Amino acid sequence: MQVPRYWREIPKRYRLEAAQCKKCLNISFPEKFSCPECGSRDFKTIKLSGKGKISTHTIIRIAPEGFNDQVPYGMGIIEMDEGPRIMAQITDCDPEKLKTGDRMIYQFRRIREDGSTGVIMYAYKFVPDVGI
Repeated sequence: MQVPRYWREIPKRYRLEAAQCKKCLNISFPEKFSCPECGSRDFKTIKLSGKGKISTHTIIRIAPEGFNDQVPYGMGIIEMDEGPRIMAQITDCDPEKLKTGDRMIYQFRRIREDGSTGVIMYAYKFVPDVGI
């Protein structure tokens, strides 16, 4: 991700904010210019609970640049309890044991450091929800 775009998205990433359509109540994450369900442009900001379940997942064994020290790791689409689906890294578990339907919880974590600028990037990852 480019550094300027990353910085613009910090509030949403740090707080896991979504947009809820005031007309049809559809929740979009990340926010959209118009509601994908009804076309309305009238939204309110809501904070997602951070809890959901694995909708689908895979194991990354050959990582992109900057993530080589983390392989193997899980990547998945997490269906949040509020409805939106978020693609994110799944960590703090054995990726071989992940299953569709496993409960996950949002964690704010270091993603990586941009080598050319030195910017440390933070965002969300998901970990198994063990009821802590």
